[in-house]
Amino acid sequence: MNKNSLQFWLRRIGLSAIALLLAIGIHSYLSPLAAQEVLKVGTEPAFPPFEMQAPDGKGLTGFDIDLFRAIGEEANLEIQFQSMPFDGLIPALQSQTINAAISGMTITAERAQTVDFSRPYFQSGLAIAVRKDSKDEIKSFDDLENKKIAVAIGTTGAQEAQKISGAEISTFDNSALALQELSNGRVDAVVNDAPVTLYAIKVGNLNNVEVVGELLTEEYYGIALPKNSPNVEKVDDAIDELLQSGRYRELYQKWFAGEPAKLPLVAPALKGEGAAFSWSQLFRNLFWGALVTIMLTALSVFFGTIGGTLLAVASISDFKPLTWLSRIYIDFFRGTPLLVQIFMIYFGIPSLIQSMGLDFSFNRLLAAVTALSLNSAAYLAEIIRGGIQSIDIGQWEASQSMGMSWRQTMRYVIFPQAFRRMLPPLGNEFITLIKDTSLVAIIGFEELFRQGQLMVATTYRSFAIYTAVALVYLLLTFIASRVFSWLEKRLDPVKRASKQASPKGSAKTGIGESLT
Repeated sequence: MNKNSLQFWLRRIGLSAIALLLAIGIHSYLSPLAAQEVLKVGTEPAFPPFEMQAPDGKGLTGFDIDLFRAIGEEANLEIQFQSMPFDGLIPALQSQTINAAISGMTITAERAQTVDFSRPYFQSGLAIAVRKDSKDEIKSFDDLENKKIAVAIGTTGAQEAQKISGAEISTFDNSALALQELSNGRVDAVVNDAPVTLYAIKVGNLNNVEVVGELLTEEYYGIALPKNSPNVEKVDDAIDELLQSGRYRELYQKWFAGEPAKLPLVAPALKGEGAAFSWSQLFRNLFWGALVTIMLTALSVFFGTIGGTLLAVASISDFKPLTWLSRIYIDFFRGTPLLVQIFMIYFGIPSLIQSMGLDFSFNRLLAAVTALSLNSAAYLAEIIRGGIQSIDIGQWEASQSMGMSWRQTMRYVIFPQAFRRMLPPLGNEFITLIKDTSLVAIIGFEELFRQGQLMVATTYRSFAIYTAVALVYLLLTFIASRVFSWLEKRLDPVKRASKQASPKGSAKTGIGESLT
């Protein structure tokens, strides 16, 4: 072998060795990342200081968020947070849409029937919040009898409030709304987790609210996971390591004052038994919820039709300022979400008026009907306007030539014809309104959908209960659809004239005579 061949092979062997070393190094670097399991963690970012939006609006922050990120580091898990309502966390775990949930969730026997919990990671308790002007009247749990109480749906505060004799309970989607209800003076107290309430009073501009009395209960928060999840042991081991290393204490003191409480391995609440599911109770609740939904729809359609008719007449008026005002109204209520309108009317307007030093609040029924009616009026106005303008202008001219006034023309000539053309879109709007009533659940109004939510919050049978709720809505909309179809046929002049001209009996007789 000559010298050039030897150098050639030495270079090749050297390059191969370098490539092999690089491959081994890259593999050793990437293998821990490849081994990381992705854990989808559900949380409700409206429970400060445990979970909330970061100040810069990017991502989440809070004690729970920091704790789970530390758990992920200890257990070699990649954590991906998903925001969702608190009462949707356990249904999401049951369907395995998420792999875990952390949201200041108290460990209870009822919840443990449908999900598994990690060992406790935080000790808490319920506290009573009242307005400062009524703190002398309410000092303890016993003083809440026959009072109006706001709670967050699905929480232990809601469960404890149900035990109070004569109390009128209002449920909201989160504790922030419940405290706002108290601040606006529509309830006498809020029963909620003490750390969350104290934090909300401190940073939430709730200067007229304070906590009274001692903690009502001793509770422990846990991380919820699907039944028989293999991650329960990983999470428990990670929490143990954080407690022993002192990192848990560092995280605790970042968000709270003082030393963390000593945590048990198993929550005391798991020694109890959960509430039993009752189909008869479900049907009773859904029946009353359906009645409330029908009442809301009827009232909203009544007032919405009056408002819509006035707006429709204004929009085709020759008086331009009136036309512009009606157009602004219609564009606003059709261009903004109904949910935002409900919040503006129920929470926003009273808060604005009270900031001016005036005592004002909305009754929940009045606020719900007002929001639905105002929204419905905008859509009905366009339906009515379109129906009126669809009638040929020649009929207006013919009526005027006969000496009929504008009102007589509208009443006897135009509107009867327009009404028949309006029926299909009117039916659609009525059916839509039946379903839209579910949105007033956000202000604690216990209609059909809210009744289902309340049952899910205590039994966690989400699929069965929401299926039953959907079937009731389907029944209501089906009945409404059949009624409007009957009206369309009943008011059809062609079919009505043919029936009057050819009765069934006469038709049969005529056919028989012609055959003979």
